[in-house]
Amino acid sequence: MKIISWNVNGIRSVAKKWFLDYLAQENPDLIGLQEVRSEADENPIIEEIQALGYGIWWNASTVKKWYSGTAWLFKNSPKGALLGINHELDGEGRAITLEYDDFYVVTVYTPNTKDDLSRLAIRQEWDRWFAEFVKTLEQTKPVVFCGDLNVAHKEIDLANPKPNIGKKGFTAEERAGFDRFLDLGFVDTYRHFHPDTAAAYTWWSNFGGARARNVGWRIDYILISESLVPRLREAYIRPEILGSDHCPVGIVLE
Repeated sequence: MKIISWNVNGIRSVAKKWFLDYLAQENPDLIGLQEVRSEADENPIIEEIQALGYGIWWNASTVKKWYSGTAWLFKNSPKGALLGINHELDGEGRAITLEYDDFYVVTVYTPNTKDDLSRLAIRQEWDRWFAEFVKTLEQTKPVVFCGDLNVAHKEIDLANPKPNIGKKGFTAEERAGFDRFLDLGFVDTYRHFHPDTAAAYTWWSNFGGARARNVGWRIDYILISESLVPRLREAYIRPEILGSDHCPVGIVLE
């Protein structure tokens, strides 16, 4: 089973930039999308996606139009789905959980702390809430969760760590939020296979030719329950896939 995660930074925008070609080429069983920034019926390629054999679960923001939002595209229908995590930010459409026979999959768009760190407190609350949410799911069956977690975990995960210490995406508080997942037993799938690989990024600023120079951050992840590690065959990043300021990340489970 191939599972992909991608912050598309607007489904209507990426629809014009080879999204269908990528979907057909990668051919994932599941693809979690973040920052779709539209209602499902505003998706200009929904019929084409369905023609490729995918069903769709959508969670659009209800508090602000064309903001945030997540989606799952899937080849095999889930047993059930849950929108949100029972948090006050659920209205921003930040999470969708699908249930399958042997695991849950969650796609999540973690709140951005903002340049002035004005959202740091609610971000910390979200991190704690989400960690408790996935750990509660795990009491029933293993969990895969993926998405834009809006944090570079270690210095190896961004091109310029020193000047970014204490700034959004690299504060001690946000990094501790990621540590909590690992302390709870979840596994960073990319680092499982590539513990020392540097310059492996998933997001680049749109300014200063950052992507061409590979001056980026690794802030998109797929984490899994430890019990799923024996089934994990591959974890990878697709920096060559354009269309968004983020690139897709993926895993293969046996």
